[in-house]
Amino acid sequence: MDTTSLVPPWLEPLLTTSFFSVCRLHGDAARSECNMFCLDCNGADAFCFYCRSSRHKDHQVIQIRRSSYHDVVRVSEIQKVLDISGVQTYVINSARVLFLNERPQPKAAKGVAHICEICGRSLLDPFRFCSLGCKLVGIKRNGDGSFKLEAKNEELLMERREGIIPRRSVSSREEEELREGAQQDIYPSTPPPPPSNARRRKGIPHRAPFGS
Repeated sequence: MDTTSLVPPWLEPLLTTSFFSVCRLHGDAARSECNMFCLDCNGADAFCFYCRSSRHKDHQVIQIRRSSYHDVVRVSEIQKVLDISGVQTYVINSARVLFLNERPQPKAAKGVAHICEICGRSLLDPFRFCSLGCKLVGIKRNGDGSFKLEAKNEELLMERREGIIPRRSVSSREEEELREGAQQDIYPSTPPPPPSNARRRKGIPHRAPFGS
């Protein structure tokens, strides 16, 4: 299946790139680990903070992070360039992230409510995929999704025109997209302090004037 119109050309190179090696040019520097990826230099290797400043200054660059020896990317970064709908997200170190590729795990236990459609990994919430890599496999296999933000916007617009999604209502799929894609605070805002129960003072009492 031709997925050219559904998948940006830099996604597969991103998913197959090896990160967190030491930069050959800046190995003695403090921030020399290669955890950056350029979306404009298709097929380029990972690079470090200093390479970004000198060779990718005006390019679209995302930073890859690591959780339990697996590569992750922050939702706030990747959602600007990719439709991540259907992919399970997680909160790690106070930031919402998603995994680049599937993670090996034992066979899912019985009674698990949600699993990845591709690798069978158990999921926390009712999403379709555990990672960007599994969503890519799902698109190639079934063609019923997209990574292109333009395709996502056109699809929603077409559904509204056909009356599938009323303008003032939100479908379950939109709720899922808002949940996983919106840039919201990880923790709820601090509620306002409760009104004070202390009685207000009536003011300074004044002594009646003396009679003549």
